[in-house]
Amino acid sequence: MDKLALILVIIGALNWLMIGVFGFDLVASLFGGEDTWLSRVVYTLVGIAGLYVISFLFREEDTREKT
Repeated sequence: MDKLALILVIIGALNWLMIGVFGFDLVASLFGGEDTWLSRVVYTLVGIAGLYVISFLFREEDTREKT
């Protein structure tokens, strides 16, 4: 679950980078515009993943030795 959330957050971050630098929304262009249901699903999944990743800040690090 953690890896999936990180992948979605990375996708969202790259999309925002493209919007900021090039003015190009990759998600909207791939799925037919910002207002299509498929784009909204992707935006929603990325947002939920972002909320989930916030929990990483409050997790205790694993103190076991790795061998």
